[in-house]
Amino acid sequence: MLSSRETGISLVSYDGPEPVEDGTTFAENALIKARAAAQHTGLPALADDSGLCVDVLNGAPGIFSARWAGHHSDDEKNLTLLLEQLSDVPPRQRGAHYVCVIALVFPGSSKNHHREMVVEGRWDGFLETARRGIHGFGYDPIFVPTGESRTAAQMEPTEKNARSHRALALEQLHRVLLDLG
Repeated sequence: MLSSRETGISLVSYDGPEPVEDGTTFAENALIKARAAAQHTGLPALADDSGLCVDVLNGAPGIFSARWAGHHSDDEKNLTLLLEQLSDVPPRQRGAHYVCVIALVFPGSSKNHHREMVVEGRWDGFLETARRGIHGFGYDPIFVPTGESRTAAQMEPTEKNARSHRALALEQLHRVLLDLG
């Protein structure tokens, strides 16, 4: 999504060791990944962390969204478990939001000195009681954005990518990159 924006920056994929994401927030986990990539490559690095936060579950699954049903779970198992957990929750109490945090880390002149920036996008909505739609992934088949009647999985990918939590975070990041000039 970022490569389609005019930034004047060449993007390359990171293929180094994956760090342990042991942070307690989206920002901490994004920074862990970006710091590791910047240290490994010596280049400025971007990393994100994202997930679904359900109001009635006090923000869970949150940072555990990708492994809500366990470390070896997949999208289907995670979605099924969440639907089971919310089965008795009435529609008016099914508020939720997606969060995407993107960290940008610039390597410094020493190992312990980095310039770091963090941006966040939030996409508010509520959760349906059953799956609808064929696009997207994760919790998209039950997530209905505020002001919509369709789930994120019923939106065309280009529409979702223009409105989502990730799009909102990338818009902020784009402004930061333009300011850095």
